[in-house]
Amino acid sequence: MQITHRQEGDFVVVSPEGRLDAPASHQLEEAINNLLADASSSIVFHCVEVSYASSATLRVFLATAKRAKTRGVRCRFAELTKPLQELFEMSGFIGVLDVHETLESALS
Repeated sequence: MQITHRQEGDFVVVSPEGRLDAPASHQLEEAINNLLADASSSIVFHCVEVSYASSATLRVFLATAKRAKTRGVRCRFAELTKPLQELFEMSGFIGVLDVHETLESALS
């Protein structure tokens, strides 16, 4: 698993790649906490390269979205891969989290 990030206007775009299993979810959570510790930026998870996500990763996504909401910033998800899309649908996250088909729409 690899995580890259970049600033795009008011958003930090976080691009995880590979398998987001339980150990990787801890790395993702740590990276997100470091990125958002003092920042007031909104966040977009650009998920085009995620091949697998565990329930621990879903917890990280949900916790990040809740944290963003309490801080008054946005948390969005863009370009979910088919496995991640199915996981979001099965878990009910598709109706709870702000999911976009493209990165461009998530950034607008």
